[in-house]
Amino acid sequence: MTDLYIDSDDQLPSPSDAELILEVRGGDLDAFGALYERHASAARRLAQSYVRNAADAEDVVSDAFARVLRLLQAGQGPDQMFRAYLFTVVRHAAAEVAKGRRRTQLVDDPETFESALVAEVSAQDPALAGFERSVVARAYRSLPERWQAVLWYTEVEGCTPAQIAPILGLTPNGVAALAYRAREGLRVGYLQQHLSGVSADGCRGVNSLLGGYVRGSLAAREVARVDDHLRTCGGCRTLVLELGDVAHGMRGIIAPLVLGVAGLSLLGALPLGGAIAGVAAGAGAAGAGAAGRGHGHLHIIPVGIHNSIDPAVPRHDDPHLLG
Repeated sequence: MTDLYIDSDDQLPSPSDAELILEVRGGDLDAFGALYERHASAARRLAQSYVRNAADAEDVVSDAFARVLRLLQAGQGPDQMFRAYLFTVVRHAAAEVAKGRRRTQLVDDPETFESALVAEVSAQDPALAGFERSVVARAYRSLPERWQAVLWYTEVEGCTPAQIAPILGLTPNGVAALAYRAREGLRVGYLQQHLSGVSADGCRGVNSLLGGYVRGSLAAREVARVDDHLRTCGGCRTLVLELGDVAHGMRGIIAPLVLGVAGLSLLGALPLGGAIAGVAAGAGAAGAGAAGRGHGHLHIIPVGIHNSIDPAVPRHDDPHLLG
């Protein structure tokens, strides 16, 4: 499935997350500081829903950013979906703290870490058992990462095109066009994934009609045929629901996977940074990072990030390590 062509007039001068990720992989630590400025407040909010105090939340956020930085520097991790990827790492790091685990070191091998991240998805939240088998999950993961990103922002976080524009490097009109194409792509994915998982001839016979059924573009005879099938097929009824309301599947299945159950209450309230002037000027002045003492576990301050930490959050770092 190909991505939507975006006219150059729909591009913004501010670097998108994807552009910043490329710069980080090329060795630009200021670019990672820019990603931090955009997403740290939301990551901190998510961490606070899992741990007991602001100090632990700050540890979790620093830890998560350090992990993601290592992945990017090794050529791993997200290409465009930085925010959702970061949230997943925050959730896992926060779970370690909440369960009282002592973190003595970070996972240095990016491939090992990413494999663990994927492997823990189903086990992390029992409510999500069978997630990998669901039509919604498979369809979403089959999309281009840029489509996944715009769907995350529009359908899960409920952001406006104007809010999303700097993150994707587009104008609001460009975001709206991309979101429309992504929603249609997700609906096509639903149909394809559903068709690949059914064996009943009746389901196969109406599968090609379900998209038109939801859009109201079928002839009366075809509508009657689909109606008859839906009366006896729960699977196709569920599919029709997802086709008609893309946000339903995104919020009901994709959001819990990324945010966890505790993080769902934050939907619509996660701060989103916008355009960044100067790409985090001075972000790399602090050196190569430091490990601080705090709360019995390793505290990591990623390269070039700690100057951007929200001053409103109580600091507990060793000042000698931050100089």
